[in-house]
Amino acid sequence: PVTYAAYPGERPVLSGGRRISDWQVVAHPIHPSLGKIWMAELPDVAAGKWAFRQLFVNGERRHRPRLPKITPGADGRDDFYRIAHVANVRLENATINDLFDGCDRFIASPGQFDAWRNLGDVEVVLLHYWVEERMAVASYDPEAREVVFTRPSVFALRDDFTPRYARYYVDNVFEALTEPGEWYLDRATGRLYYMPLPGERIETVEAYAPAMEQLLKLDGDPDHGRHVEFLRFQGITFEHADWREFDLSPQAACHLPGALALTGARCCAIEDCVVRHVGYYGIELGDGCRGIRIVGNDIGDLGGGGIKLGGADAGGPLCRRNGDHCITDNHIHDGGKVFHSAVGILARHTFGNRIAHNHIHDFYYSGISCGWVWGYAESVSRDNRLEKNHIHDLGKGWLSDMGGIYTLGVQPGTVIRGNLIHDVEKANYGGWAIYLDEGSAHILVEDNVCYNTSSQPHHTHYGRENILRNNIWAFGREGQVALSRAESHVSLTFERNIVVTRDQPIFIGGYSNDLSKRSIISDLNLFWDASGSEVVLSSMRQSGRTGPAPKFNLSEWQAATGNDRHSIVADPGFKDAANFDFTLAPDSPAWQLGFRPIDLSDVGPRPPERRT
Repeated sequence: PVTYAAYPGERPVLSGGRRISDWQVVAHPIHPSLGKIWMAELPDVAAGKWAFRQLFVNGERRHRPRLPKITPGADGRDDFYRIAHVANVRLENATINDLFDGCDRFIASPGQFDAWRNLGDVEVVLLHYWVEERMAVASYDPEAREVVFTRPSVFALRDDFTPRYARYYVDNVFEALTEPGEWYLDRATGRLYYMPLPGERIETVEAYAPAMEQLLKLDGDPDHGRHVEFLRFQGITFEHADWREFDLSPQAACHLPGALALTGARCCAIEDCVVRHVGYYGIELGDGCRGIRIVGNDIGDLGGGGIKLGGADAGGPLCRRNGDHCITDNHIHDGGKVFHSAVGILARHTFGNRIAHNHIHDFYYSGISCGWVWGYAESVSRDNRLEKNHIHDLGKGWLSDMGGIYTLGVQPGTVIRGNLIHDVEKANYGGWAIYLDEGSAHILVEDNVCYNTSSQPHHTHYGRENILRNNIWAFGREGQVALSRAESHVSLTFERNIVVTRDQPIFIGGYSNDLSKRSIISDLNLFWDASGSEVVLSSMRQSGRTGPAPKFNLSEWQAATGNDRHSIVADPGFKDAANFDFTLAPDSPAWQLGFRPIDLSDVGPRPPERRT
């Protein structure tokens, strides 16, 4: 075994950046009325030897100029343009079958696009469905207001399944360089322009631009049985890595590599390191990786996501299978800065992993995504333990169809246990805490506390034989538990849960739900409406009925479904539900239903001496 570690008391930094020096104070090249800004001559850029898409000043990310601007102090959810027209998009009666009707052009509304300088460096960032698509501009016709991309989009240029065109913003516009903290690289002249923030001094500023995309690569050869083994990295800071265009991803920015990338590695470790200021995922465990420890790291300020792991799918070679990793006690935060659909931890086609005690927050899409076979097809994902993670402040109103924890496909033995998940904010639909998407099957969901979601705390799209027990679901703004598609088998068993609403139904049906199919087995639950209104158990539709779904109280729900015969409507006796302290009183009626205490004292990263 070989260990690369910080010398005691030191914090070595492995940087992929070049420091920018020799700044000059010059007149603004586009808007002289804005006064003086900083400029640096970069001969390697002018010679075509170097180009970069990120800049870090005094340890912080700075942003390229975009239109429209993000409102100061806001989360940016309202700071987008909307496409005016797309020739091949059917807005009315759109279905999932139209999803992949991509296009390479659209018509902009008046005043939202122009024949800007260096138009080939301008990017249109589309936000629709659950993805962003970052599109380079090929041309613009001012008379027709037609924007043409260099390649077609993956998805149709609709917002989602509603009759609206997609939202977008325009990135890297020279003429939009107007606000302190913005920068622009004029590749044609090799000049970097920067508008300093108040208090920044040209004599002392530390500015770095990345000169590479990846900082560490361990490349084994799993196809021939040659592996990288027994290497350990401890106490090292990795920073300043760039990004470039990749194939557009259908979900979770899954095509992006990692700034630290391992292939064919076994029994290696990255511990107590810092990974920051990068353009892709922070760390990637790829084909053939087994038994890797990613423990106690701080992974933040990410163009993409935090940690990505996965290998061959069920049809791929066994030597490329991926699994048995320990991903614990990491702080993963402030991601999706470039690729907004990237997630905190992406576990696709991988098995036997422990993903626990992580603190994941401030992403524009999901926190943890696990599985990755749509429907009930064979999958290698199984026996993954997602436990004791603190996940919050996701979505921010930019994208749709997300979960604090998201699963996809059949994965027996997978357990989602003891997580604290809250504040998940959708754009148009689908801001859930725990989201069992298409074909999720044989998953145990227990002892989780989930609250403050823009949709429901729990959503099952469709699945088979999942168990949800001993959880607290509270304060979803559109109900608390949703099942979108009923099938002729048991989708979920729902027992010994505490469900607290505020003037919303408990159970919500989706686009094709049907009470007559008995997809839910539910009992021994406690229901309560904190507004003081009568608890509405369901707004699900029954077979053969049209119009608004009927609303059932507990007795009507019992009669219609046979469910919840031993469930009760009662105040659970939380210590301070208004401030999200869900500690139960000793005399809570939930104890009589067999509810077990949920211990949140060790959720999130633990001190080193308590890690196991």
